[in-house]
Amino acid sequence: MTNSSRPVAVFDLDNTLADTAHRQRFLERRPRDWEAFFAAAPQDPPLAEGITLALRTAEECELVYLTGRPARCRRDTLDWLAAHGLPAGRLYMRSDGDRRPARVTKLERLRELAGDREVRVLVDDDELVCQDAEEAGFTVVRARWASPSAALRDAQEREGRT
Repeated sequence: MTNSSRPVAVFDLDNTLADTAHRQRFLERRPRDWEAFFAAAPQDPPLAEGITLALRTAEECELVYLTGRPARCRRDTLDWLAAHGLPAGRLYMRSDGDRRPARVTKLERLRELAGDREVRVLVDDDELVCQDAEEAGFTVVRARWASPSAALRDAQEREGRT
């Protein structure tokens, strides 16, 4: 349990804070090149709308980052967050062997967080994650400021990869 009584705001990374468009090509081929997809993540440009919302939200809430990226990407992800001026916060990542859909893993983590803190909002681009979180009673902001990717959506839902 954390000492802070501030509510938490939970932010997704890919296509919420980070623009993954430049690396979608690795998911559009068969077989998908996951190593190259994640290796290119440090070069993601920031999404201004997401960054602005995160910084504004951090005035009232502790930020928590919740991503489907595998745990092996932790260092690159922390470096990216710092490089783009985002506040330090807990970073929850998918364990390297976890292939459950993002809507399952993220809702599980949201419920854990809500066990001892107010979860003020979830900001995510994945429609299924947002829908399930709303049905579970969480306030959701849909990150619709990035170009949608059918390959990424399929990867999140069917392959449990991001």
